[in-house]
Amino acid sequence: MAHALADDQYGLASPHRPEPVLEIRDLSVEYVLESGIVGAVEKVTFDVAPGEFLAIVGESGCGKSTLLFGITQLLNPPAEISGGSVAFHGRNLVGLTERQLAAVRWKDMSVVMQSAMNALNPVQSIGAQFRDAMRAHGVASKAEIQERSVAVLTMVGIDPVHLKSYPHQLSGGMRQRSMIAMAMLFTPELIIMDEPTSALDVVAQRSLMAQIKDLQREYHFAVIFVTHDMSLVRHFSDRLMVMYAGQVSELGPTRQLFDHPHHPYTAGLMDAFPSIRGPRVPLTGIPGSPPDLARPPTGCRFAPRCPKVMLRCETDPPPEYVVDGTSVRCFLYDGTGGSQ
Repeated sequence: MAHALADDQYGLASPHRPEPVLEIRDLSVEYVLESGIVGAVEKVTFDVAPGEFLAIVGESGCGKSTLLFGITQLLNPPAEISGGSVAFHGRNLVGLTERQLAAVRWKDMSVVMQSAMNALNPVQSIGAQFRDAMRAHGVASKAEIQERSVAVLTMVGIDPVHLKSYPHQLSGGMRQRSMIAMAMLFTPELIIMDEPTSALDVVAQRSLMAQIKDLQREYHFAVIFVTHDMSLVRHFSDRLMVMYAGQVSELGPTRQLFDHPHHPYTAGLMDAFPSIRGPRVPLTGIPGSPPDLARPPTGCRFAPRCPKVMLRCETDPPPEYVVDGTSVRCFLYDGTGGSQ
């Protein structure tokens, strides 16, 4: 039976799950432009358990990267958090000073950016960048810095001789691994990754993801992983969050969403992804394009493209409902407004 989603139904309030590492409640991010306000992320709520791998998918421009920058408090003007909270072990990060945030970043929460070539300093060696990160968090001993640097590079399968290398001297895969190694300097509890495999070939992608998963099992850190690659999501994530036009359309166990997607948008994403098993079927795609977030639809944001649209979808924004343990933002599960 579908029912409206209550505050204790986002996952970690359940007695079957441990206390969350991260709790996001009604987080909203806006871009304040001269032409008007663009609501890039609207009232997003979810949490992450220790050791969990949460993947976030959606079309380009749906707010995935903006959400990550909001979580890590790395937004720059004209972007700003307009509401909600980001609690890391119960402490709200929104509104903290840079100095207060610096004590959390890298040590407890690390970020791996989309392009390692842009994220790494091109005029510093890998070892120098590791050293700066550790010194910023109070590690002064040269011997300890060297020991940790060697350990994390070895951990990601790179010869420690490359501590003397500069980013341009490394391959794309090695640069991404170096970023992951830097993220592991202090064995954080949460690592946030924004499409870290986007610049890599298929073999390098799988190798890197397998290594991330092995490290996660060994050190039990949680991962938030943004990607467009549905095959990586299916093989490596525990839960899947589908975003559309700045909102969460569906959130639930990855296998369940792949086998039985509830939201028409999730189903559309699945139908646009080819399978290497089973009968050959044509890829259908999703007609149309996402809405302009400066002027979003008054009702359901997916209504103009939805194959199951109803009259109320065009005027009323749907709440989130729980369906078989999955939260879904769709009137199909209201019980009174459409089919079940």
